[in-house]
Parts: sequence; structure tokens; C-alpha cells
Amino acid sequence: MGEPSFEVPPAELPPEKVLDSWKEIAAYLNRDVTTVQRWEKREGMPVHRHLHDKRGSVYALSEELDGWIQSRRSRVDEPEAEPEVEQLPPSATSDDDRSSARRNRLWFALAGVLCLCLVTAAWLVFRHRTMTEVPTDKPEANGATVTNDPRVTNDPRIKSLAVLPLRNLSGDPAQDYLADGMTEALIGRLANIRDLRVISHTSVMRFKNPQISVPEIARTLGVDAVVEGSVIKQGDHIRVTAQLIRGTTDEHFWSETYDREMRDALTLESELAQSIAEKVQVTVTGDERQRLTAARPVAPEVYESYLRGRFVLDRGNSRAEIEQSIGNFEDAINKDSTFAPAYLGLAQAYTNLGTVFSGVSPADTRPKVMSFARKALAIDPDLVQAHVILANVLQEEWHWTEAETEYRRALQLNPNGARAHAGLALWLVCEGRTEEAVEWIKRGQELDPVEVTGANVSWILFQAHRYDEAIRESRSTLAVKPDDAVALSGLWFALIANNQPADAIPVLEKAISLSKGSPAATGILIRAYAHAGRRDDALRLLEELKRRKAAGYVPAAAFVNGYLGLGENEQAFIWLEQAYKEKSNILQFLLTHPYFDPIRNDPRFADLIHRAGLQ
Repeated sequence: MGEPSFEVPPAELPPEKVLDSWKEIAAYLNRDVTTVQRWEKREGMPVHRHLHDKRGSVYALSEELDGWIQSRRSRVDEPEAEPEVEQLPPSATSDDDRSSARRNRLWFALAGVLCLCLVTAAWLVFRHRTMTEVPTDKPEANGATVTNDPRVTNDPRIKSLAVLPLRNLSGDPAQDYLADGMTEALIGRLANIRDLRVISHTSVMRFKNPQISVPEIARTLGVDAVVEGSVIKQGDHIRVTAQLIRGTTDEHFWSETYDREMRDALTLESELAQSIAEKVQVTVTGDERQRLTAARPVAPEVYESYLRGRFVLDRGNSRAEIEQSIGNFEDAINKDSTFAPAYLGLAQAYTNLGTVFSGVSPADTRPKVMSFARKALAIDPDLVQAHVILANVLQEEWHWTEAETEYRRALQLNPNGARAHAGLALWLVCEGRTEEAVEWIKRGQELDPVEVTGANVSWILFQAHRYDEAIRESRSTLAVKPDDAVALSGLWFALIANNQPADAIPVLEKAISLSKGSPAATGILIRAYAHAGRRDDALRLLEELKRRKAAGYVPAAAFVNGYLGLGENEQAFIWLEQAYKEKSNILQFLLTHPYFDPIRNDPRFADLIHRAGLQ
């Protein structure tokens, strides 16, 4: 157990949540005291000690016990086994008989030891042979390799891990931000270990209130082990309880409780990450250990402002929510200008604000993204996500070599980072290396199928002119998330390119409705209408875009897509020049975008490619 700093259970908790003795704990769980003491010792049941020396002075929190018992339901529901008592034969009543029985038992024991030694020797010989023989790998017809090495299939080591959302035990939903923020921070620290694949925060959040068992969650996420736990904050104190569970067997093999002041929250996260890395027996390099242990005191108000910003940003993507998160991050920086995660939060917020669906000009957001990402890295060069965000914006600004450098640095720091894989896949597409891009995006999806979805894969396949596959990937995402904007866009792009414009129209109309009139999607709908023979509808929408342009910002790419769809290539080149001035996102894909195919042989298009640095 961790070294507690509370002398008594948190005083603000309702009395019914605190079980203040072994007797109360046993009664709450409907078991005897011996059983619950055994559970605490062998199964990691969360029980806390007071700081004085009184023997048996313990307490437990009912909500922690509820969470633990739910995760261990199949194990604790098993009936308690009765101890086996050796019986003497009924005839062995005399002293001689008793002596004879004892001698017989001794001979049986010696025989058992001898058998055990023989079996152990045989096993050691077998193990030596299997460890020294070269395994035979047989290639399959599809190029994959089947390894007949028993060390692969029976390896008990933990190579992959999911940190489930820590439970907020305060009883106050307003403190959810703290539990979620600490979950994300713990994931971020563990993800820096090269030999450990850690599922992203985005992917585990769907298991915040799981209705399935730990082994089922492990199978769903494809991991060897799961971390689960809880957070409770009282005043300036914070308590985190965590436990490690093996995914295949539901074996609970480690549990710890940490009590700290809020100013030491980063130290708490560091210690927890180190303990987990030690318990899963993963290889940690010197640099990785240094990143794991990196921590410094942070003022509680700074950390809480930052966590509130992350909480809002991770849960909403409306302009109002993004701007609210920006206010939280700025508040954290105003209180501590050396707190790197807050700059990273600002970089992410302005990245989200500058998407084609937001209606905000990239000219207003990209400089801020670049500035805040660089500030974060100046303070902490090992912030993986800051390298990815910086690479993204460098790519959008056509700094191709620098963008690749940042992606590669992110992958060097975290070789299992799904986002970095997806980012490098986009960079490869921009360079015209579509088949390599497909390999990278699919590898990212294998690492984390929630972080890198079928929608992300669909866009790469679309750029590779593999339309049927792109359509399937988008539909697979929409089957689970029917309103996913990225999946909807991937589907409509591929449907139109695949000569199915009529099928794309309802998809586009839905996306425009969900985005409250996205001008980017409207430009594609013009193309869909035109290709479906509804030219009058296409021209009506084009006039609507022009009116909106007179009143505010409309990305040039909307007009490029509209005019190309209508076959008015001269007008399209006029708007391509405007897109060049804006450094429009669409121009990243000059070498591969299928919608540019009709004008690829025009010298003006070749000149555009040259000016964008893509020759």
C-alpha cells in the first residue's frame, strides 16, 4: 500500500461511504473477516490504514469496494474451498498402527518428491531444446509469416496495456475533469516506453462506465493487461488508487494507493507510471526512464485550469467549446508561464478551430498553432503530441522536410504512437508515395483502431484512387458513429470519384446539416449535383457560396471543388490561385487528389505544383 497522508478517511465523505473496521468491511461484502482479509492480501482489495500503530485499524471506501468487486465478480463469487484434513484409517488406533501410518506417509512423501524431481529435470531438458532450436517460419501465400516458435504463443510478458478511465469517487460530477485528466496524463507517460503498446486516451474513454468485464475489455482493445483505479480530491489533497489486471486470466497482480498534495500531482503521476512499468516487467531505456520520472511541483490552480481545458476540448468540438478550452489554457499560462502542457493544449485547440468545418481562416489559426507548439517543445522537447501537431502545421505551410523531421521525431519518442503513424501517412500522400502511405495508416489503425479509424484510412485510400476500399472503410466507421464528420467526408469524396454522385448527395446534405452549413462541404455538394445531372441545383448553391463570401470567410477550396465539378476549369484556375495565397489544405494533395485529374496536363497546374514545393 502507498504511504498515506490522511490520518482519517476524508471527513467530507458521507458516513455510509466509509467502512471503519474489518467487521464493517466484512458485513458490507457479506463475507467473514478472514475472507476479506485474505482478499486484501491476495487479491488486492482496496483497504486503507490509519497512520497510528493500533493493530487492525483500517478503513475502506464503499465505492472503491464496489468498483473492485465488480471487476472481480467471477472470482469472488466462487465458493470458499474447505481445507482438506488428512484422515487416519479407522484401524489405526493403536500406537503401533499410528507409527506405521506415519511411516507410510513419509514413504509416500519421499516418493512424491522423487517424482517431482524427475518431472522437473525432464521439463528443463525440453525447455533447453525449445530455447536453443531455431524456429521454422513458414510463409503463407499472402506473404505473411507463420512462426512455429512456442516462445511466441506462450510468452507471458505484458507487451500492451490499456489504462481505463479512472473513476471519480468524490461524488461530485464537476470533478470528472480531474479523473479524466489524470488518466490522460498517465497514458501519456506510459506511451513513451518503446516496448509497451499503450492504447490512446480517445480509445479508452468509451469504457468510462463499462458494462463488460475486464477480460472482455482487454479482448476488445487487444491488450495483455488493464489498469483501473479511482481518484478522489478533498481540499488540497488527492488520492489515487490503481490496480493491474491481466487481461486473459482476470488475475489481479498489483494494487497501490497514493496520497499527495495537489501541488505534487505530477510527481504522483510519475510514481504511478514507474510502478506500472516495473510491475509489467517491460524494458525501459535510460531516456525513457528519465521521461517517466520527470516531474516538478505545480500550483494546484495551474494544474486544475489546464485539466479543465483538456476536459472541454476532449469532449466537444464546437467553436464555443474550443474557445472555452482556450480560456482555460490561457488561465493556466497566466499563472505559470513555464507549464508546457498548457501551451500544447492551446496548439491543439487552435488546430481544431482551423479545420475546414469551423469557418475560421487558417491564416488566423496556423501561426498560433506553430507558436504554441514550439513554446511547448522549448520547455519540454519530449512532448510527443507537440511534435505531431507541429509537423501537421508545417505540412500545411508546405515546409515538407521540416514536417517529416517532426513526424520522425515523434515516432522516435513513441514508436507505437498511432497519431504519428497517421500523420506520416498523410505526409507520404502529399509526396505522391501512396502505397507507402497506405501501409503506414493501416499500421496506425492496428496500433489503435479507435484513434485511427476507418475514416482516416478511407482518406488515404481515396488519394490512392482505391475507391471501393475507401467506401468500405468509411461505412465501417459510420456503422458505429453515424455522425462522424471525417467518415462522412471520406465517404462522399470516394462515392463521387467512383461515379456514384447520387449516392453521395444525401451524405453531403446530412454533413452540411450537422455542421450548420459548412462551406467546404457545400463546394463538394455542387460537384455532386453537377455530376448527378442536377446542374441547376449546383448553380444555385454556387450563387449561395458567393453571397456568403461577400459576408465573411469562405475557403477558396470550396470554389475550386465547385467549378471543377461544373467543368468550368478556367474559373477553377482563378480560385486555385486564391487557394495558393491561402495555402489551402487542398493544395497539400496536388500530386494525388483525384478531383485534379482533369487538369493535370495543364502547364498552369504543373507550375502550381512547383510553387508548392512538391516537384
